[in-house]
Amino acid sequence: LVQLVESGGGSVEAGGSLTLSCAITKNTQDYDYNCMGWFRQAPGEERVGVARLFSEGGQTFYDASAKGRFIISEEKAENMLYLQMSSLKPEDTAMYYCGVGWVQSSYLCSSAYFTLWGQGTQVTVSS
Repeated sequence: LVQLVESGGGSVEAGGSLTLSCAITKNTQDYDYNCMGWFRQAPGEERVGVARLFSEGGQTFYDASAKGRFIISEEKAENMLYLQMSSLKPEDTAMYYCGVGWVQSSYLCSSAYFTLWGQGTQVTVSS
């Protein structure tokens, strides 16, 4: 059994900051992952990748809208994934999900290969 639980969402004003957390619980050897990250989805819109981390090498990747403002990190010992968000904009408003998956190499690490994700945490940025 693998579970992902996001937390840390909330309502902030434009220019503010939030840090999202994802607690990953894995009680099975039948599933493994090396690509982990965050994606978001606003009502009526497509899912959009935000940031990814390839755990085997530690490489990080960011969507253009997140680059320079968001930082993805993990705490392996605690099985935690984080997304530090700063300089938030109203267009960042969405439900944010953490996800995991397995890829053959780092350049394939993207939300398109996530096979498990959590229930999401809402981020609302007001102008």
